[in-house]
Amino acid sequence: VDLHQRTSVMIKMSDVCILVAVMVAFAVSGFMWFTGQKEEGLFTAVWVPSILCFGIYFKLVALLGRRNV
Repeated sequence: VDLHQRTSVMIKMSDVCILVAVMVAFAVSGFMWFTGQKEEGLFTAVWVPSILCFGIYFKLVALLGRRNV
């Protein structure tokens, strides 16, 4: 295995999807907050760290699974 291949960080489509979901949740939350729907905005804001944790968990599972093979 080439050293460059092991050390390079590749952004996969799943990473992009997670980040898009985070950005959409953040934007919707901000929109709801500033249009007066404060409770709904706070509820939607809780999605942001939840989605990030979900993405980090599956990224770690993928990395550890690849290392053990």
